[in-house]
Amino acid sequence: MTFAILQPYTPYLLINAPGTDKAPIMFRITLALAIILLAASVRAAEFDVLIRGGIVYDGSDTPGKQADVGLRGDTIATIGDLSRDTAKVVVDARGLAVAPGFINMLSWSVESLLADGRGQSEIRQGVTTQIMGESHSWGPVNDAIKKRMKAEQSHFKYEIEWSTLGDYLSFLERRGVSPNVASFLGSATIREYVLGWENVRPTPDQMEQMRRVVDREMRDGALGIASALEYAPDYFNATEDLIEFCKVAAKYHGKYITHMRSEGDRLMEAIDEVIRISREAGLPAEIYHFKAAGRANWHKMDAAIAKVEAARAAGVPLTADIYTYPAASTGLDACVPPWAQSGGPDAMRRRLRDPELKKKAAADIKNGLPGWTNFYAMAGDPKNVLLVGFKQESLRKYTGQTLAAVAAERRADPVDTLLELLVEDASRIDTVYFMMDEANVRKLVPLPWVSFGSDASAQAPEGVFLKTMPHPRAYGTFARLLGKYVRDEKLLPLEAAIRKVSHLPATNLGLDRRGVLREGYFADVVVFDHATIADRATYDKPHQYAVGMRHVFVNGQQVLKDGEHTGATAGRVLWGSGKVSK
Repeated sequence: MTFAILQPYTPYLLINAPGTDKAPIMFRITLALAIILLAASVRAAEFDVLIRGGIVYDGSDTPGKQADVGLRGDTIATIGDLSRDTAKVVVDARGLAVAPGFINMLSWSVESLLADGRGQSEIRQGVTTQIMGESHSWGPVNDAIKKRMKAEQSHFKYEIEWSTLGDYLSFLERRGVSPNVASFLGSATIREYVLGWENVRPTPDQMEQMRRVVDREMRDGALGIASALEYAPDYFNATEDLIEFCKVAAKYHGKYITHMRSEGDRLMEAIDEVIRISREAGLPAEIYHFKAAGRANWHKMDAAIAKVEAARAAGVPLTADIYTYPAASTGLDACVPPWAQSGGPDAMRRRLRDPELKKKAAADIKNGLPGWTNFYAMAGDPKNVLLVGFKQESLRKYTGQTLAAVAAERRADPVDTLLELLVEDASRIDTVYFMMDEANVRKLVPLPWVSFGSDASAQAPEGVFLKTMPHPRAYGTFARLLGKYVRDEKLLPLEAAIRKVSHLPATNLGLDRRGVLREGYFADVVVFDHATIADRATYDKPHQYAVGMRHVFVNGQQVLKDGEHTGATAGRVLWGSGKVSK
């Protein structure tokens, strides 16, 4: 029964209702007043949150319309004219955009959320869900993987208290995180779990063991298989191995998502490999951070787009995601040829300490190897290689300097310098590579099958995060899309952009009741000022929050209020559809 529809004449009806005629008149009047007061109190608490008067973009690519959004618990209860309704919390959204929470298709917050569960740089852009797992997922882990992970920890130390990917995600949720989290199963992790980092093909028994790993993790909630085939040890996975992993994932409605085997010299062939895996394994596929890397390859972007669209037209469920910057970021070790990385980081450093092997590696970097993506060559010049993260205190003086500048300071050849730095720092050394064309970024932004991912970890301009200089995409990917490319350059309408950061990725991932503002869906909601939203982070000063995001709700709880984090950790694990019990 609801009391919200009681009319002004209701007291008369209550006083004279059948069965009340023998009750004292004052009792009947008191009863009527009590019921009316109860109705008023129920009506006042009808919603937990009422977002009033905003321009609502529901994620469906339709123009925004002024409406109110009522939240009850973790759910969107009503959207419409709620001007007569009240709530515990009322948000004035007049003149602001109201949209579904944004989904980051490529997050590296696996460690940063352990350091700070607030996920500040992401939440302040409206990211309510972070998708992890490119190549190296944080599970499953065995003793050897745990040993490597502990050795690679740099400024933030933590205990590895989990053994499977599902355990890790549940561990995050228990600790408390502001965004929702989900993860793919990394194909490098599958390989390392069974084969280590050696450049070998699996035996039939080893392949069966890897299939069992995939089956277990898919049943435990992984979204699918994620690879990064330009890097060891994923580089050593043959196409046929990946197909076998993906066939298992397909049984649980999983997806395949990949940093392709080449983003430069063999870009077209790499797309063919993705299409083959999708077709033969029978599952949807997505290309991570779609690009044409290296000046000599920039002209290939149109043909690469055409190849993807032709595959889609032929029925291949193929999509892509990008970040909104013309510079990539990975380790300096991406400049080292694969043969030198066989066996893992320690084995690589041992080889680079050997004068003859170091000389051979340097020659391969300068001259190239067939089939290997050479990041040093892709950058075109050591001036385009920016060093942004060191492990050793003695080397942090080079943070923010180019490889060319460091080599000049050390009076050494740039290639010798990068090899020596990798040995001295005993880490991968975080690096930004300027090797993409802004014009190509603009071509990709409007495409209806392209979503977005930061390819970075959530940051904050405080504490442990200040020990490195992240790529500005950690602070600005989504704000840059809405400000620079939508508002300023008008590459696409706002409603289309919102679909590409909400409904499109939610649909691609098969997320349950996410990505759309709709009654009965989970209340991941953002409120922002489209006139002011913008990125502020730069390559030389990256630790700067984006501006313009006013309010963010995750599962109905407010985690951003008037542009400031509330401290709420409302995030949940979003399990893949193969999970046996949710």
